[in-house]
Amino acid sequence: MSRGHGGESPLSMERELPLVGVTSAAEAGFWAAVDVWTRKPQVANRRLSGCRLEAEREVNCCRGPAAGLASEVAALLPELRAGAVPVLDELVSSRAERMKVALRTLIPKAGAATCSEIVLQDFLNNTATFIPIDGKFAESCTFKKNNIYRFKLRQVKGDESSWFISVSIMYPEEWDADGILYPKTAWLTDVLLTKIVKWSTENKKSYFKNTLSLISVEKYSEYYHNLKAKYKEIVKIWPEVTNPEKFVYEDVAIATYLLHPGKGIDVRKRKIWDMFGAQTHLEECAITPSDDFLFPDVDWLIGNHSDELTPWIPVVAARSSYSCRYFVLPCCFYDFYGKYCRKETKNTQYRAYLNFITEVGTACGFKVEEDCLRIPSTKRVCLIGNQRTYPPFSEKKLDDERSQYIRERRSCSLSTENNNLSASASLFAHNLTHCSTVERSMTQGSSAEVDSVAAKKWLAGFQPREKVQKLRNCATLDRDFTDHVVLQVAKALLKINQDSCKNDNEDSTGYWNKGGSLPLKNVADLLGSSILKRLKKECGGLKTLLRNYCQVFEVVRGQVQIRDWSKEKPTGKQISSGKRMLLDTCKTRLCWFFVNHPDGCPRNAEKCSFAHGTEELRLQTAARNRLEEH
Repeated sequence: MSRGHGGESPLSMERELPLVGVTSAAEAGFWAAVDVWTRKPQVANRRLSGCRLEAEREVNCCRGPAAGLASEVAALLPELRAGAVPVLDELVSSRAERMKVALRTLIPKAGAATCSEIVLQDFLNNTATFIPIDGKFAESCTFKKNNIYRFKLRQVKGDESSWFISVSIMYPEEWDADGILYPKTAWLTDVLLTKIVKWSTENKKSYFKNTLSLISVEKYSEYYHNLKAKYKEIVKIWPEVTNPEKFVYEDVAIATYLLHPGKGIDVRKRKIWDMFGAQTHLEECAITPSDDFLFPDVDWLIGNHSDELTPWIPVVAARSSYSCRYFVLPCCFYDFYGKYCRKETKNTQYRAYLNFITEVGTACGFKVEEDCLRIPSTKRVCLIGNQRTYPPFSEKKLDDERSQYIRERRSCSLSTENNNLSASASLFAHNLTHCSTVERSMTQGSSAEVDSVAAKKWLAGFQPREKVQKLRNCATLDRDFTDHVVLQVAKALLKINQDSCKNDNEDSTGYWNKGGSLPLKNVADLLGSSILKRLKKECGGLKTLLRNYCQVFEVVRGQVQIRDWSKEKPTGKQISSGKRMLLDTCKTRLCWFFVNHPDGCPRNAEKCSFAHGTEELRLQTAARNRLEEH
């Protein structure tokens, strides 16, 4: 194998994969994939927090590719040892015409040391070579030749539709795997190459910023690791019904992003609050957008799951003080006056709502920046108002413009209601008439008294979330009502294919009718209008009710069917003596199949976690303890 300059590639090919379904766009897709791996390596290597792109330079090939590359690398690495230069001669092709060289620093998780790399892109030969640096790039350094690898796009001669991507390693037998920055070569060939091929064939346009684009990823990773270790015990003893990993790590991510002490305010107290000491400032309070809820002494106003207050966060921050900034993580879609109604159709509702909250911040006089948090959520885009776009002496003028903007949003909401485009454009329908009257007075400016009241309250009729949250998940519906619906749906499903199933199993003694499946829409058609009207008042309606009865039904991809317990594994842990389940809810409810199914329950009493008859029923632990106390 030749390792000389201008000859055969000095790298040993480890694996090659074909590109499927690409023709003329193969090169563009390849370089897009290389760009993802260069700028966002953490999406493939989960042991990384990210990378920092130190510099990028175009290579002037007029004096020859090798000489041009050496010149640019010398500018990026002024302390590079002279003995490292020949490595570049081996890697660059004499036919190269257009090249780009970049310097990046890989940032691992868990406080491990960083590592820098030279990334060499040869656009004529469609190669991207990654050259690790041994030592700090600002100090005396050389190249770590053992871990040099390259991706190459190749087209089969005479076949325009046949493309391949390969990964090659300079010294595969001497590859130095540390398990973090450089996993084993098998990971390079089996995982990373597969992702490069996949990214090359995707044609996705991102409408969001790169993750953590506004802050130092290195510092973020260090602080996040420390905070996560500090609060990891909370996940184990989480007292709420919500997902602990999502909410704990989301709050840790926001705290890491801003690194500011502060006070937390929520409309209702959470159980988790009792786990913190007196040094943690938490307050149960319902915030109403008004002069009574300004925060002139704070640096940051943070809206996390702020719901109906989300569009008001920039307004409150702007009016609290000129130095007050804001950070908001939009989740649920609210306007100033109720539910947000999207008017643009070219974007998703989420993207449209982010644009709206950005517009609010701009109208309030902020330079709004957007970033993506690294949290376990699909809605992880945050909007930040860190700077004002006007001098302090223009505050009065800007505040008049804010008020006008809010009034115009109200007019848009009323117009939408009148056109029946949104049946729920206002959360506060019981006060809608009063709100409309105040709005007309505010718009016309005919009543100084109303203007004064509106100026203080900002919004007549605004009501925050109720302190006690109403359950609308079908759990509070009358039991007779839900039992009737469940039985009606189950009978309809059991009738499907009943005759053919019996004929197929007429000689089988173990036949159990599992029925067929129906689209959710067809199931709804089975029920009367009065039943559907009642279910529509609940979140999720019929679908939620059926999922609540997960012992009886499965709802998969819009299809409803009877759950087949004859094939499902037991859900609870068992002990060897007696093999009885240790679930607190075991045998606390009657088995629906034992009572209602014509063939009974497909499981025997020992294996079914529900009671086969009233004699098996037992109290849950909590209820039993209450009885024993009395």
